[in-house]
Amino acid sequence: MAHKKGQGSSRNGRDSHGQRRGVKRYAGQAVNAGSILVRQVGTRIHPGRNVGVGRDYTLYALCDGTVLYESSKGRIVARIEPAA
Repeated sequence: MAHKKGQGSSRNGRDSHGQRRGVKRYAGQAVNAGSILVRQVGTRIHPGRNVGVGRDYTLYALCDGTVLYESSKGRIVARIEPAA
């Protein structure tokens, strides 16, 4: 057994916090304009009707309504069905 720690364990012991990405509002949920729907890297989920894109690819609601996620042509699209 070593009687000293060695180089490894004294230099390790760091980790960065998670960035809280993912879906924030699920299908069927009611949202207000400006609500964040998805935080993502790149367009894993694409914007549909009444959905805007931030410069970090965050999807957000452009109007009040209900969230819907649809799959078409091999891609997932988020859209907002406006409240009547």
